[in-house]
Amino acid sequence: MTRLFNEPAAFADEMIDGFVASHGRWVRRVNGGVARSTRSVPETVALVIGGGSGHYPAFAGLVGQGLAHGAAMGNLFASPSAQQVYNVAKAASNGAGVLLGYGNYAGDVLHFTQAQDKLRAEGIDCRSIAVTDDISSAPLAEKHKRRGIAGDLTVFKVAAAAAEAGHSMDSVVEIAQRANDRTRSFGVAFTGCTLPGAPEPLFSVPAGRMAVGMGIHGEPGIGETDIPTADELAELLVKDLLAEVPDGVPVEGARVVPILNGLGSVKYEELFVVYRRVAQLLAEAGIEAVDPQVGELVTSFDMAGTSLTLFWLDAELEELWLAPADAPAFRRGAITANALDADELAAGNEEAQHSIPVASAVSREAAPRILAALEAAKAVIDANVAELGRIDAIAGDGDHGIGMERGIHAAAAAAADAVVRGAGAGTTLFLAADAWADKAGGTSGALWGMALRAVGAAVGDHDAPNAAAVAAGVAEAKRSIMDFGKAKVGDKTLVDVLAPFSDALTAAVNDGGSLRDAWGAAATIAEQSAEATANLLPLMGRARPHAEKSLGTPDAGAISMALIVRAIHNTLIGETAAKNTVKENA
Repeated sequence: MTRLFNEPAAFADEMIDGFVASHGRWVRRVNGGVARSTRSVPETVALVIGGGSGHYPAFAGLVGQGLAHGAAMGNLFASPSAQQVYNVAKAASNGAGVLLGYGNYAGDVLHFTQAQDKLRAEGIDCRSIAVTDDISSAPLAEKHKRRGIAGDLTVFKVAAAAAEAGHSMDSVVEIAQRANDRTRSFGVAFTGCTLPGAPEPLFSVPAGRMAVGMGIHGEPGIGETDIPTADELAELLVKDLLAEVPDGVPVEGARVVPILNGLGSVKYEELFVVYRRVAQLLAEAGIEAVDPQVGELVTSFDMAGTSLTLFWLDAELEELWLAPADAPAFRRGAITANALDADELAAGNEEAQHSIPVASAVSREAAPRILAALEAAKAVIDANVAELGRIDAIAGDGDHGIGMERGIHAAAAAAADAVVRGAGAGTTLFLAADAWADKAGGTSGALWGMALRAVGAAVGDHDAPNAAAVAAGVAEAKRSIMDFGKAKVGDKTLVDVLAPFSDALTAAVNDGGSLRDAWGAAATIAEQSAEATANLLPLMGRARPHAEKSLGTPDAGAISMALIVRAIHNTLIGETAAKNTVKENA
């Protein structure tokens, strides 16, 4: 378990502050994460990496000369928000564009893509590489669906070396993609991991058993077996990885970087025993091991487990892999770097103050009602945060409850500040949306931010919000979320609630119903739809590889949306959201 923490919700921020305080030679604090504290070569491509916290030395430990220029750091096991990625990219940019690198997870894809779009709109050449090295997470025919685990390191290292050497953006992207295509990883776990403050692990493995194919966020494995000997484990890992050699790469005579990665609780000495046999097996296959890495490189808090990565080299990739680097957690060769001056070190860490547009009196009068709705949503999420996490952990990573808690608390606080400053209804929703997305991170943060923004755009700051405008905003939220997230009804996501809720709300408003009555009828449909997701298999997100585990349990995102729309209805009729509780689900 994680023993040393203060307030669990503050763990990630306090961890980053301590990391920067102890590694100022390499990094500085910027809004959203960290960036180099040393001077980079002007007019070169900047590599900005990132993901959820809880995986050190990924991602902040890989920031430094010869490696990443910055790292966007989300909350525990939650992707950084688009604003965090954007802020870090702006702080790290050298004038020749920014390459964003991250593991292939739904929340990361959503937020990094949004940041990429924002940077491009400002004229910055921005590209992305999503690492897909985990062979257990999808078949080869669906390699684009695979998640990124310890193979992040190989892709980031060679891309960074190419950028440092002055390669063009097109060249850096091609090298990163080639490295991704030539990287394969496979892992196992013996115990789950426990987030700070959590009473139990995200998942457990029966005593004497080993979960095969686990992910770095505590996703359950795809199978179980008895715990093998160290040699037997090495044979399992090597056998499965050699069964999927990249196209066009001959095994005999191949040069490979092997990375035996510890997930958090397996000791270095144990890893060395396993690697002894890995090295023998590679040599027996006619493969030459180049610069082997054994240790903790991508972790998962206190998870007991390990993964093996094989990075199949060509001449250029080998040269870039062996190029000098100086980061807190990965160093080789000699690099001389000049520190930034005091003003440069402070840049990028300022808090932005949003201006409040002029709004009509009727719109300002409506803003406190929006705040009341958000406060009701906050209360119902607070009352159910543990149960939402339990539901999510059955086939996912168990962070949905705490992610929703962070998001709604930030949204309500932003709305309260907006009301005090005289904001209209639309601006209040806009600021709440940005705060939710920024503080929650993850997929749910992105989607709820989009939803509040859509409703805010529909109600605006001029007219008093009415039923038609609200229904139109919810309909736009449905459209934008389905278009951006690519989920559809039946995929076992919040869309299975949002779509029927929106349709029912629009129909009731078109029939002349008041907002209170139309919302209430649609909320009933939402609750029924949320419970019905128990009969679905997930086709999107982290639960997809473990679909059968979730059968019989509703989707956590669908449940939280149903809770919130009912809580909002209660504010419309003057009732309290405290009456809402989640039904216990087996």
